[in-house]
Amino acid sequence: MVKNRNIVLQIVLSIVTCGIYGIYWFITLTDDAARKADDASLSGVKAFLLSIVTCGIYGIYWYYKMGKTLKVAGDKNGVAVDDNAVLYLILGLFGLGIVAYCIMQSDLNKMADVQA
Repeated sequence: MVKNRNIVLQIVLSIVTCGIYGIYWFITLTDDAARKADDASLSGVKAFLLSIVTCGIYGIYWYYKMGKTLKVAGDKNGVAVDDNAVLYLILGLFGLGIVAYCIMQSDLNKMADVQA
C-alpha cells in the first residue's frame, strides 16, 4: 500500500531536520516506487547504503532508475506518468534533488489515489 504524502510537509520536515527526514523520504520513495512497479530488486535502504559506499555515484544512477521505475509503475497501475529519468538525473547533478523528490512524490500520489 502506497501512502499519499503531503509534498510541502515533506519539504518542511527535510529542512527542519537538516536533511535527516530527507533520508527517510529517499527510502520511502524508493520502496513505494518498487512496490508499485513490482520490482523486488529495488530497495530504499540498499539504495541509500550504496549511495554512501560509492560516495554518491549510485545516487546519481538512482535518479535515472527512479524515472524509469515510476514510468513502469504508472503503466502497470493505469496512471499517466511521464518518463522523467533524464530530468531527475539533471536535477540531481545540479543539486536540485529535492525538486526531483517532489516530482517523484507527485507521481506516487497519483498512483496512491487510484489504488482501491
